[in-house]
Amino acid sequence: MAEFVPVGKNRQRLTFGRAHDLIPIPDMVDVQRVSYRSFFQEDVDPEQREKTGLQELLTEIFPIENHDGTFALEFVKYDIDEPSMTEEEAERRDSNWSRPVRLTVRLVNRKTQEIAVEQVFLGDFPVMTPRGTFIINGTERVVVNQLARSAGCYYKIESSVSGNDNYSAKIIPERGAWLEFVMTGDKLMVNVDSRKKLPATLLLKAFGLGDNETLIKAFGGSEEMVSLTGDGLSGRLSAETVTDSEGNELISSGETLTQEKIQRLFDQGRTALKVWHVCPVIAASIATEREKGQADNIEGAMLEIFRLMRPSEPARIESARDYFNKTFADPNRYTLGRVGRYKVNRRLGLKIPETNRLLTLEDLILIVKGIVALRDKEEQRDDPWFPEITDAHTDDIDHLGNRRVRSVGELLQSELRKGMLRMERNVKERMTTVPDLYKATARDLINVRPVTSEIREFFGSGQLSQYMDQNNPLAGLTHRRRLSALGPGGLTRDRAGFEARDVHATHYGRICPIETPEGPNIGLVTSLGTYAKVNEYGFLMTPRRPVKNGYVELGADKVVYLAADEEDNCYVGRANTPHDPKTGKLLESTVYARYQGQIVEVPREQINYLDVSSKQVVSASTALIPFLEHDDANRALMGSNMQRQAVPLLLPEAPRVGSGIEGRIARDSGRCILSEIDGVISYVDADRIEVRGASGQIKSYKMLKFRRSNQGTIIHQRPLVSQGEAVKAGDVLADGQAVDQGELALGRNVLVAFVPWEGYNYEDAILLSERLVKEDYFSSVHIEEYSIESRDTKLGPEEITRDIPNVGDDALKNIDDDGVVRIGADVEAGDILVGKVSPKGESDNTPQEKLLRAIFGEKAGEVRDTSLRLPHGTRGKVVGIKRLNRENNPESLSPGVDEVIKVYVAQLRKITVGDKMSGRHGNKGVVSRILPVEDMPYLPDGTPVDVCLNPLGVPSRMNLGQVLEVILGFVAVQNDWFVATPVFEGAEEHEIYEQVHKITSTNPDYATMSDGATIRLRDGRTGDLMEYPSTVGVMYMLKLHHLVDDKLHARSVGPYSMITQQPLGGKAQFGGQRLGEMEVWALQGYGAAHVLQEMLTVKSDDIKGRLKTYEKIVKGENLTQPGVPESFKVLVKELEGLGLTVQIDYSDGTSGPLVDDEDHDFHRLAQIDAITARDMIHARPASSVSQYSDEPDDSSEELPEGFDAEAPEDEAPEEVLEEETEDVHAKGEDE
Repeated sequence: MAEFVPVGKNRQRLTFGRAHDLIPIPDMVDVQRVSYRSFFQEDVDPEQREKTGLQELLTEIFPIENHDGTFALEFVKYDIDEPSMTEEEAERRDSNWSRPVRLTVRLVNRKTQEIAVEQVFLGDFPVMTPRGTFIINGTERVVVNQLARSAGCYYKIESSVSGNDNYSAKIIPERGAWLEFVMTGDKLMVNVDSRKKLPATLLLKAFGLGDNETLIKAFGGSEEMVSLTGDGLSGRLSAETVTDSEGNELISSGETLTQEKIQRLFDQGRTALKVWHVCPVIAASIATEREKGQADNIEGAMLEIFRLMRPSEPARIESARDYFNKTFADPNRYTLGRVGRYKVNRRLGLKIPETNRLLTLEDLILIVKGIVALRDKEEQRDDPWFPEITDAHTDDIDHLGNRRVRSVGELLQSELRKGMLRMERNVKERMTTVPDLYKATARDLINVRPVTSEIREFFGSGQLSQYMDQNNPLAGLTHRRRLSALGPGGLTRDRAGFEARDVHATHYGRICPIETPEGPNIGLVTSLGTYAKVNEYGFLMTPRRPVKNGYVELGADKVVYLAADEEDNCYVGRANTPHDPKTGKLLESTVYARYQGQIVEVPREQINYLDVSSKQVVSASTALIPFLEHDDANRALMGSNMQRQAVPLLLPEAPRVGSGIEGRIARDSGRCILSEIDGVISYVDADRIEVRGASGQIKSYKMLKFRRSNQGTIIHQRPLVSQGEAVKAGDVLADGQAVDQGELALGRNVLVAFVPWEGYNYEDAILLSERLVKEDYFSSVHIEEYSIESRDTKLGPEEITRDIPNVGDDALKNIDDDGVVRIGADVEAGDILVGKVSPKGESDNTPQEKLLRAIFGEKAGEVRDTSLRLPHGTRGKVVGIKRLNRENNPESLSPGVDEVIKVYVAQLRKITVGDKMSGRHGNKGVVSRILPVEDMPYLPDGTPVDVCLNPLGVPSRMNLGQVLEVILGFVAVQNDWFVATPVFEGAEEHEIYEQVHKITSTNPDYATMSDGATIRLRDGRTGDLMEYPSTVGVMYMLKLHHLVDDKLHARSVGPYSMITQQPLGGKAQFGGQRLGEMEVWALQGYGAAHVLQEMLTVKSDDIKGRLKTYEKIVKGENLTQPGVPESFKVLVKELEGLGLTVQIDYSDGTSGPLVDDEDHDFHRLAQIDAITARDMIHARPASSVSQYSDEPDDSSEELPEGFDAEAPEDEAPEEVLEEETEDVHAKGEDE
């Protein structure tokens, strides 16, 4: 039964399903914090630190010895200092928020026993914020968790071309050579690092089974006497050496018997022979080994392995031993790792201690036995060779027991290892090169640059260190809970097949089956389930309630967390399986459960566990969707992803119909201010809240105001409490952006009708009421950052100044004396934000002038205007200025930069035609028209609807959740309720219809409404009743970050590509629209010859033609004929580069090379030999007449304002120019 539950501040929600979860959702950002904390172990005494993270790395690298072992550099401990600045300071100064780690080492002289202890700076390590993020170069970044294949042992069966099955076992270490045993028929080979195949027996002998006899006995072999007349003797191994009367060897021990050898023994009078009774796989491998090179002891085996692996090198026993030890016995080069040892022990049933991380002989013997046992099981042999191995099975690499989460601490550790190894090499080198090692200190020997560069690279440009998605609180939270199969040591997009991307049965409760991007990363980038945790080995766990003999163990303390491989053979029932709340007895005699990926119905006594909550299947974003159970999975995926794109609104409002976890997400996102103590609010204003605790201590909280997020939305906090109010620890004191009363509020509740309106909501278009614009329902504030650098150039320093050449006073009205725009100024496109002049290079100086300048130091002549201007299509108000210069912030400036100025411009964006909106069910659309309120359809009581949606958007998309949300939203607004309907156990249809019926039976305005909330609306323009009833109610709608203002673009005069002289492409380069090959065909199809000629010449890359055209337009005269396009000249030059002579036949009967002058213009060309004109067809015209950017002729008119005759043609970024150049030769690209 539904009941009211307090949520957020001063708000209750009518909650359907279970009002309270058995256990609370674990902290949603803990996965990041726990990992980084265990890397540093800063709260642990240095003597007591465990061998993980940084401690493990340093104990691996040290001690470092010199070549003769007389000196050693030993590690004692490390200390972590406090950060030198606050988080806010680091953001303001564009630097890293980090703290120094100092290493205490001792330099030991082993001859004299002298010891010198010293502290050495190891590097600045970024500090993790309380939100689980890092401040790098002044911006917030997140290190994404990687879901990678675990180290361990994996069995598989593959069908080969010949029809025989290949049985294999792969041993994947944490680092080092991969080993793969492959059995084809009876032949067992081992592949070392996918390079060379060796007989498996060679490797086993090298690991300690020196000769054949020891090897055979290790696999349960025994000697037996057999008659030479019996069957099946061929292929068996002799257990004795037989000689003839003259002492010649007929057969040696370990040799394979053949028919010919058996006959020879017969001829010598032998009737029986001692042979080995051993698994045929071992026998066949020994035989293969004899062909390749027999080994009779450990060193011989090592020598044979070396010979096979390094055929080009001379085989000496020292080299062989060294090679083998480096490959398998050196912990720095080969280690299974803690996780690998744990997995191998679990897979093979061993109890080898976790400190032994090398491969042992015991491991190898069991792995080989496992392969044979697997084949015996597949072939259903009655008498398996190794009956002690009972659970032979193949391994599924996509099972979450075989994939583990590598979080920030472990990822940083593996990157740092590279830097530490480089540092170790440097130390060893310095120990040999330093003049007097007896006088050297640790500081002389240790160079930490490799370590600091690895830290910088990992956090600054690593694939898994990402610019944090701060679009809204949910986006940030999801980003920190993201799992990626990509990155170093993971998969690549192209190699990942369908299986790696697909939902696996073990994802249940651990990884969300719904939230993943659409596109090339689908299934590779996923999200943690709401209740998922990571165990000490990195495997994902999910909570379960134990069930014994049909009785649930009651109480939150009985809940257990299980990894995927721990519940493989368990029957798990669903969370809402009916049971007696007092005794825990399951009420139904048979229960539906999940078992090994299947849904089965079993007696209640067989059930081992129940789920803890219906929410545990999905991620945080997906759990926000009410009525998720009524939506198709594809649309639910879009709904989950689009909530992250919602723009924080100026006036946020929590959803009327929620799912109950909005408050939890708002708190864990880190965007609200929570009280750390119990107490009373002693002071509150818009910037600061103070709480006085019981003992009189005052805790002050500063609020963030109008900060720019990484995505250009705002970060802003508003106080929720008032002076004198009592608060408890954990209470919300201030809302963040997109938070309302402590609950996540990504959009607004609007009155929606599913009704077609004059075709304006055709194809998912959305019709809005003007009321939403006037009342700022979907208005949002966006802050854009514009920056400019002042550099020291070869010609002299650039200068930030108000004194700009050729700029009138009107353009400088908002600029202060320093040349920077004042805060609060309203700025339009093209306005100067920062005035800057750069020295202009003076050409054709005579040597005499240069000499005079050198002697008298005369100042460089002219300067040019290189000011920062507001780009096209933008406007707003200046809300902030940040100045970084050499005095106040030297470390964050690049070499050659004297000062960086950043200007922040805010704009209020109201909802407008072309903006993208959506609901929470993947029901997205674009605003097509904003109607006056009086024209909108209205309800019988005169209320006009806010939004008209197309009813055809529902049936084919199968997202009926939106319809149920609308009906329940109608009920909630009529009763002034807030409602929570948790996923998979929310409100049922009959409950909603009953509530609608109550309203229609008591409110005469809605007497004609059906229980499904359908009613005939009236047309706002005529007042007539509409033909059919429509579903009407309240939907929660979001404005997404795809705003039309950012996409609208038109070019008039702008930059050109340097090589082809065509206008650049794209909004960022202020480019034109591309007229490609197919567009040319369209114009050809209509015979629009003049339009086409103009497009391909004067509007694109006919340099002289476009200048003349500009002049003619200015003078108001008729246009001249076009000339030769630049791209055609490029084509001619390329052909000449290939050794082809291009001759032009002119219409006056002459022919010759292409001449670019007024007499031989393009319109006089009659034909072009051996070349079609199609290669010059890819032109990109500007929207109207283009700017000519070379020096104008003396005869040309004065250029208009804002027109820079000196503008360099190559101002576009280099990549753009390359791409543009390639465009000329592109063939038939469908744009």
